[in-house]
Amino acid sequence: MVHPFLFLQFLRGLFEPLHLAEASADAIIYTWFILILLAVVSFLATRSVKTVPGGLQNFMEVVVAAIENMVVDNMGEKGRPFFPLIATLALFILVSNLIGLVPGFFPPTANINTTAACAVIVFLSTHIVGIKHHGIHYLKHFMGPIIWLAPIMFFIEVIGHLSRPLSLTLRLFGNMNGHELVLMIFFGLAPFLVPLPMMLMGVLVSFIQAFVFMLLSMIYIQGSLEEAH
Repeated sequence: MVHPFLFLQFLRGLFEPLHLAEASADAIIYTWFILILLAVVSFLATRSVKTVPGGLQNFMEVVVAAIENMVVDNMGEKGRPFFPLIATLALFILVSNLIGLVPGFFPPTANINTTAACAVIVFLSTHIVGIKHHGIHYLKHFMGPIIWLAPIMFFIEVIGHLSRPLSLTLRLFGNMNGHELVLMIFFGLAPFLVPLPMMLMGVLVSFIQAFVFMLLSMIYIQGSLEEAH
C-alpha cells in the first residue's frame, strides 16, 4: 500500500541504498517520528513536575494511572515490574494507530514489519520472564496436567505459543491496514465529508486494537508467572 502523498515522503531517499519498498520505508520513517513525538511529550510533561498537576502533566498522569491500574487489575502486584513494557507498547501502538487518521501521515501499525516487531518483543519477554521466574521448572508449562500425555502436550503447547506472535501480528496489521485501505478509497472517491464516519470509527478501532494488544500481552506474561501443576 503506497500513499499518494505523505508529509515525510521526502525522507524515503535515505533508504534507497537498502532497496526497501516504499511502504516499509514509510513505516520506519513514521515509527521514528512517533518515537520522537512520544519522547518530546514525555519531556514536556515531566520537565517541571508539580504537586498539583495541570495541563499536559495532568493528562499524562491520568493516562499512566489508567494503564497502571489495568496492569495491576489483570496481573496483580506481580505485574508492576512489567508496567514500563506494557505502557510503552500501549502508547506506541495507540499513537501509531491514531496518526493514520491525520491526512498526510502513515500509521506504522499498517505495516506488518512493525506489528511483528511488537509481537516478537512480547513473545520473547514472556519466555524470558518465565525462565527467570521458574528456572528449568518453566518447562512444566508445556507438559500438561497428566505425565503420560507430556510428550504429546509438549508439541501442542509449543505450537500454541508459537502462534501467539503470529496472531498478535496479523490481528493488529489486518485491522489497521484494512482501515487504511478503506480510508484511501473513500478519500479517492469523495474527499469531503464522506470519509468522516470512517475516520470516527477509526478512532474506536485504534483504541480497541491497542487495548487488545495490551490485554493479550498482560495475559501471556501473567501466564508465564503462574505455577504449573
